[in-house]
Amino acid sequence: MIQRRKLYPREFKIKTVKLVVAGKETVPQLAEDLGIHPNTIYKWVNKYSEKPADAFPGKGNLAPDAALLRELQRENERLRMDRDILKKAAAIFSKERQ
Repeated sequence: MIQRRKLYPREFKIKTVKLVVAGKETVPQLAEDLGIHPNTIYKWVNKYSEKPADAFPGKGNLAPDAALLRELQRENERLRMDRDILKKAAAIFSKERQ
C-alpha cells in the first residue's frame, strides 16, 4: 500500500513553529501531541527562521524570489527570440539591397 505524505496547512505550520519559538512547548512534546515526527517540526522552524514572511508558500506556489527569477528568465528568453528574428530580418533586407 502506498503511503501518502500528510500535508499541513500554512497556518498550522506557523502556529506550531510559534509555539516552539516562544518556548511554550518543546519539539519532542509537541511532536508527540500532534503525531508529527520531531524532525519535521525542526525543518519547519528552520524554514520559518530564514524568511518568516515567505515561509511555507504552499503546493505549486513559489517563494517571491523564485517567482521573480522565473519571470525574468521567461522574459529574457522572449527577448532573445525577438533579437534573433530581427537579426535574420536585417540579413534578409541587406541582401535584397545589394
